[in-house]
Amino acid sequence: MNEPVSEMPDRRELNREELFPIREVARVTGINPVTLRAWERRYGLIQPTRTESGHRLYSQADIDEVRNILAWIERGVAVSKVGRILARDQLLREQIPAGQRAVEQDEWSEWQARIRQAVRGFDDRQLDQLYGQVFASYPLVVVFEGILLPLWRELSLNQASFGQTSEWLFLDTFLRARTLQRLQAMRHQGQEFNVILVGLPQQCVELELHVAGLLLGCVEVGIQLLAVGQPLEELGLICDKVAPAALVIYSNHPPAVHLPKYLDKLALALSCPLLLAGGLSDMLHDQLEGRRIVRLGGDGRLMQRRLQQYLAGHLDS
Repeated sequence: MNEPVSEMPDRRELNREELFPIREVARVTGINPVTLRAWERRYGLIQPTRTESGHRLYSQADIDEVRNILAWIERGVAVSKVGRILARDQLLREQIPAGQRAVEQDEWSEWQARIRQAVRGFDDRQLDQLYGQVFASYPLVVVFEGILLPLWRELSLNQASFGQTSEWLFLDTFLRARTLQRLQAMRHQGQEFNVILVGLPQQCVELELHVAGLLLGCVEVGIQLLAVGQPLEELGLICDKVAPAALVIYSNHPPAVHLPKYLDKLALALSCPLLLAGGLSDMLHDQLEGRRIVRLGGDGRLMQRRLQQYLAGHLDS
């Protein structure tokens, strides 16, 4: 039996730990209670705590998972397929001891709160200072995948109130400028490999492409970024002139039905290997099995390593 949204559990039950009733979760995420229950019952995406009287109580981790689910749905992933993506991410998280994960999440949340405050004040100096401090405290992959991008996605999904769109644009503009600077600084003469990175047209935003470039690049691998909106049919021309070690196509959105066949044709037409990165490469796992296209996955901790391993192996062969 569904609990009425208006009903509230005993306040003494809430005091045991920081848990939130379904009405509060609906308010802060914008997802109505009916949908939250459906995600739980039909797809097993969220498993809230239950009180003895049967009321659902959600932890902060549950709320973060709701936002994560919503982010994938906003990219066009069917809710029935989100569970597989979340399961993959959970396996990666489980490689880190639980105690360490809890401490890290608390620290990351504190950084996000401070950055959010600077954004709300449109304080570019404070934001720049925090940006430098967080990079001094964590490796690049943690800064973006653990702290900055989750906050950026949260703000992009919460623009209903006056001023929220301006806040998101303020953060987005700041991060795009800083990531582009960092990408340019990473490129230098003498890098063993030059790799071209391009976003799938109409399925990749500039900041995500910048971050992908930062996560893929390293001392040995220079990333040459093509503009968002680059036509795929002209990639052969660019690769012939640049002669890169590989071309990487990046996207976090689900593929169109015809995309695997199109990528096959593109791979045959290119003068260099074709690789796929981002959530799209995980979504196409079955369709690309046994084909010429190499999948780097969507996890920033693995993409760079897989790219380096592939390039080294390809050069040796």
